[in-house]
Amino acid sequence: MKVLLVNTFDSGGAANACLRLHAGLLRAGVQSKVLLREQQKKTHQVFVYQPQPKRKTKNQKFITKIKSLLKRFGILHVDPNDKKVQFLKERDTRLEYFSFPDTPFDITNSPLYQEADIIHLHWVAEFLDFETFFRKNTKPVVWTFHDMNPFSGGEHYEETYLGMNEDGFPMDRMVSKEEQSIFKKNTALKQRALKGVANLHIVTLCRWMYNEVGKNSFFQRYPRSIIPNGIDSSVFKNRDRSDARKLLNLPLDKKVILFVADSVDKTRKGFAFLQKAFDLMDDEKIILCSIGGQAQAMTGNNQYIALGRIEDEITMSHAYSAADVFVIPSLMDNLPNTVLESLMCGTPVIGFPVGGIVDMVQHGKNGYLTKEKNAESLRRTIVQFLNEGQNLNREQIRNEAMHTYDQNVQVENHLQLYNTLLGKKQITTP
Repeated sequence: MKVLLVNTFDSGGAANACLRLHAGLLRAGVQSKVLLREQQKKTHQVFVYQPQPKRKTKNQKFITKIKSLLKRFGILHVDPNDKKVQFLKERDTRLEYFSFPDTPFDITNSPLYQEADIIHLHWVAEFLDFETFFRKNTKPVVWTFHDMNPFSGGEHYEETYLGMNEDGFPMDRMVSKEEQSIFKKNTALKQRALKGVANLHIVTLCRWMYNEVGKNSFFQRYPRSIIPNGIDSSVFKNRDRSDARKLLNLPLDKKVILFVADSVDKTRKGFAFLQKAFDLMDDEKIILCSIGGQAQAMTGNNQYIALGRIEDEITMSHAYSAADVFVIPSLMDNLPNTVLESLMCGTPVIGFPVGGIVDMVQHGKNGYLTKEKNAESLRRTIVQFLNEGQNLNREQIRNEAMHTYDQNVQVENHLQLYNTLLGKKQITTP
């Protein structure tokens, strides 16, 4: 079986999930390859797309000539691409990524595509050209939805909040008429491209995304399965806490709350809520410890330690093992890799009751979920954990995580799906 996984980049959460699946498939004897738009690191059987300009149809060539003439006579002033650039420039930086469904890439021209038995799309924003790919594709396609972009009007998360008020509550977001217009155009383009396409199977990582797809009047027609991401349990495992703290120069006599300090300016990530909750606690026995590239966000706080960016997975597992608890304050999320990693290391997790976090965190067993999405509720939940959560069994947390999130489980589920699609059989959806 020859499987081609497609992802835009080789860094980021979705890329990590894609590459982990690729590694697992290779170990299982599958002829797996990965096609990227941009590559930063060398990985076995991972290749970068060699740009080949799409051939223009006669109609497209005619339209290009007409536009050129209109511009020459001053009738046409604004290029559609310029409108896109302007829209993205004016988009609030607190919102998540936005991408359009049309790109200059035609991955069906790639020899990797042509030799594959099955195509598995992952996070393909600004790489997959909807119209070209779905018109020319002749192979079974699996598409893992790492966010909402495949079925949205361009947003990667359809955010309903923007910012936090002085009382620590999320503020409602107002969507402009211009945004609504662009969303509508992008959605129409996607639906036109997919009209008549039958060889598509959607994989969601959690029940929340499964249900969100089901609410979409167009995408609900496609069969879908829930297959969570998996990670290498031999790397992410519970290590001795004292040794881990010594390795990372963390105090042995403090309660360590771990979080990821990337994209701290994005409302969805919820950093402002964690920061306010921590300020409200004012407990000298607690240390807030961050991993990530934007750790400067709390510079000057003597109860704050920044470990910086950590690329090595073994060091990451030591960081989780060193912590008393991992906090993820996301207001919206799919199936965060950080939560999987924390649980596999036996470290409890605290988060808002949103998205796939609800699937992963069992309140009172492997962590705690807040009752509400605000800073005060987060503070109370952290305090509750510090008072009660020390009794949670870290070994049991890891063992239960392995049943669902071990990489071998993920690979087995995907192989079953691939074989079903190649055998042209129907697969039962949950």
